[in-house]
Amino acid sequence: MKNIFYRGLLSLVFTLMLTLPAFSQQRKLKIGDPVPSSVWTKPLEVVNHPENTLNLSTDKNKLILLDFWNTWCSACLKGFPKMEELQKKFGDKIKILAVSNQDRATLEKFFTTKNGQRYKGVVSVTGDKLFHGLFPHKGVPYIIWIKDGKLLNTTDGAQVSEKTIGEVLGGGNSSLQTVVQIGRERPLMLSEDFDREKGLSMMNYSLFAKGRIRGMGFGSGFHREGKTIYGRQFTNLSLLEIFSTLADEIFQKQKESFSEKRRMIEVKNPAALDYIKNAEGGVEDHNLYNYEYIVPLAKADSLYPLMLKNLSQFAEYSANIEKRKVKCLVLKRTSTVDKLKTKGSEMTFLFSLSKTDVQNTSVYALVNSLNAIPSVSLPIIDETGYTGNIDLKIGAISNAASIRKELSKYDLDLVEAERGLNMLVIRDKYAAESTVNTKKRSGHWPDLPLTNFSSN
Repeated sequence: MKNIFYRGLLSLVFTLMLTLPAFSQQRKLKIGDPVPSSVWTKPLEVVNHPENTLNLSTDKNKLILLDFWNTWCSACLKGFPKMEELQKKFGDKIKILAVSNQDRATLEKFFTTKNGQRYKGVVSVTGDKLFHGLFPHKGVPYIIWIKDGKLLNTTDGAQVSEKTIGEVLGGGNSSLQTVVQIGRERPLMLSEDFDREKGLSMMNYSLFAKGRIRGMGFGSGFHREGKTIYGRQFTNLSLLEIFSTLADEIFQKQKESFSEKRRMIEVKNPAALDYIKNAEGGVEDHNLYNYEYIVPLAKADSLYPLMLKNLSQFAEYSANIEKRKVKCLVLKRTSTVDKLKTKGSEMTFLFSLSKTDVQNTSVYALVNSLNAIPSVSLPIIDETGYTGNIDLKIGAISNAASIRKELSKYDLDLVEAERGLNMLVIRDKYAAESTVNTKKRSGHWPDLPLTNFSSN
């Protein structure tokens, strides 16, 4: 369960959902609509094919799958070998065709790279406008199923399998779930009827659901008014990822560094909190969560504490930020000589295990990055008392000892100690309720304020 949290960004290795250009020259097709004749007759520009063009006239009676993709989409590339195997398996009964709106030069350049050469057998439409106009979408991979000359279904790539293709070819009931991609602009699942009500303004909105939303990717979005964030949205993530991201936002508000080292997981089955892998190396849909919370602008400063409290109320687990005495590494100055003061150049931040060069930046930013080093098991906290920006250059670091050696050039040291630190504590719901009731009865734990954390 190794996660590194960045502000406003969840780094994931799953399906990337990005806005794609929509083409309005043609009418968007609905399921059951016949595809226009141009689909069968128009020469399609392609790459990885003996000819520069092809058309689908000889494939009209087959089951056709259009696999929308782009070169930056790792999930699309991961799906190509499966598509090639299925094409071989079903032969002339099906036609699987990759489709991209990127131009020929971009695709040809990609297929000459070390990564792209692995997919040289993939014939792809390039510079597409025809299919993007008929089947507009917000992200890739996106699959169009055409049978008997009509639009049969629209799905994600995960649903393309030997089983589902066999069902469709057999003419029986299909287990395919139609995917209509959803944008992040609106609150999740909120009916458009809300927009038609004049004089109606949203004061609060919350949605919490378990299971995968196939119409959206794995990730997060924001609701903003200018620079003010008043709502946050998470889709298809683990509870651990959501709890941790909320804690990260709260810690950063307090100028504290958060990482998995500031988590305490006190549950009987920790695996259930995280992503559960399936046999194919993906994640099980049943253990994914979707959560959205919106507050009035006047309460925007309390958004993340409110979200943590609200989510804990309805999830199977309770998460709180509590002061705990833990071992840590304390960053301290070893002399009064100031070797850190910035010369005032442009702010730059280059941090890596091989080389670090930070200019005119804060100690807080440095500590944040040091906390992300997996080999350092203890949390690092700042007790330098240094408030100004710093300039710092250090060489390769791999563990606490090498970090200490490099930092010593600036009269800094990491000292192991015990401190009372704010920690994200996740408990089983029944255990959390029992702990609260026991402490209240004993008089040792008064009712806590909403923001039960300290910056000291």
